Amino acid sequence: MKVSFSAPSIPKTGALVVAVLAERKLSPAAADLDQRTGGLISRSLAANQRFKGAREEILSLAPPAIPDLSRIVLLGLGDAEKIDGKAMQRVGGVLLAHLNQVGEEKAAVIVDAVEGSLAEAAADLAFGGLLRAYRFAKYRTNEKPERMPSMAKLTVMCEGAGAARKAFASRERLAQGVYLARDLVSEPANVLTPPAFAARCLELRDDGLDVEVLDEKAMRKLGMRALLAVGQGSSAESHLVVMRWGGGKSKSDPPATFVGKGVTFDTGGLSLKPPAGMEEMKWDMAGAGAVVGAMRALARRKAKANVVGIVGLVENMPSGSAQRPGDVVASASGRTIEVLNTDAEGRLVLADALWYAQNRFKPSVMIDLATLTGAIMVSLGLHKAGLFASDDRLAHELIAAGDAVGEPLWRMPLGKEYDAEIDSDIADVKNIASHRWGGSIIGAQFLKRFVNDVPWAHLDIAGVAWSKKDAPTVPKGGTGFGVRLLDRFVAARCER
Repeated sequence: MKVSFSAPSIPKTGALVVAVLAERKLSPAAADLDQRTGGLISRSLAANQRFKGAREEILSLAPPAIPDLSRIVLLGLGDAEKIDGKAMQRVGGVLLAHLNQVGEEKAAVIVDAVEGSLAEAAADLAFGGLLRAYRFAKYRTNEKPERMPSMAKLTVMCEGAGAARKAFASRERLAQGVYLARDLVSEPANVLTPPAFAARCLELRDDGLDVEVLDEKAMRKLGMRALLAVGQGSSAESHLVVMRWGGGKSKSDPPATFVGKGVTFDTGGLSLKPPAGMEEMKWDMAGAGAVVGAMRALARRKAKANVVGIVGLVENMPSGSAQRPGDVVASASGRTIEVLNTDAEGRLVLADALWYAQNRFKPSVMIDLATLTGAIMVSLGLHKAGLFASDDRLAHELIAAGDAVGEPLWRMPLGKEYDAEIDSDIADVKNIASHRWGGSIIGAQFLKRFVNDVPWAHLDIAGVAWSKKDAPTVPKGGTGFGVRLLDRFVAARCER
């Protein structure tokens, strides 16, 4: 879908969208249009008592009394003083979904009834529409036309259209990062193997990123035997990918570093998962997808910060060469791990990736993202990701970033009492506790053993990486959760 900006006017074709505020208060554009159409809007509101102008309400009027327009759409904004950027994005997404549902190909929306910057509001509305317009249709070959999206062009009209266009440019690049993350999460596991994922990362060189791929030989030399143990049952070679963006004032400034779990398919290994729902394990690499998407967004918008993204890419399969429950593996840190359950594999991947990240890059801050535990969904459901942090300031900044972009986090505890539960009788640490309580906390506590003094946070995104129903700015499927959060975090903490 193409997005453009212009000054307010009556378009020659397509749908025209005007705003209605709470208690049916017409925006200036809606009031003007009501006069032009001989009171069409007023009569329609009188005939539709349920439409109150609440935020995200939509009322479609067709055909209008203006030649060549296909319809007038009334877009509810609610209370003007309560409309912020996140609200405008949601409104844009809801509008886009409605326009596709009624089969419109072109639409113009006039933004004129919000407080603050009209340009920013217009850019946010367009951004929300663009996020909702995402669709993974790569493998559809005989889809009926009426099931396909119809919208080809959205024109957002406001005073100061040039400023809106400029504000939208960085948002559009962020959307491109979200799209990439959603693409990666949506790919089937027979296509997105660890080598194929690494190849997709190499394409980011075109965006200006420095990308380095470590193969199994290189990782073995670095002592990453925990990560390698996860992938040793698969015929697909494991990889570790390092992506670097040097946009800071000084190239020597310590970078913010993001680490993603990239298990491209997780059978559970010899601790085999139940068959029901196993197909969903293609998105056990959503943490890595978020890191890759964020790195693309940061590079494309030329972020003024030094950032490193690292993803550990493996496939966890059962075979004669797979690791066994009870195996002991040595990690890159030198610590030994007793593997009691091969389905608690993501923490093994991250243990080596985190150790490598902090020792090579000496980061100012380190954040990992992973679909680490089903237990986080038991705790928080499907609406928030779990946040575990060693640093209070970092925790507060991440929560603020998540709230600002609509990717909410909830802080979970860490503590010595949990740490004691993963002491092993024969190795330095075991990868699960001897009981099933507090599973997400145990996973985070395990990771903390491989983090030194760097401010660190772990985001368990298992409940928010995939959605089984549409949301205003997130269509059903891979969500790309984490891309916007990381981008906002970098903008707030690292860019000057």
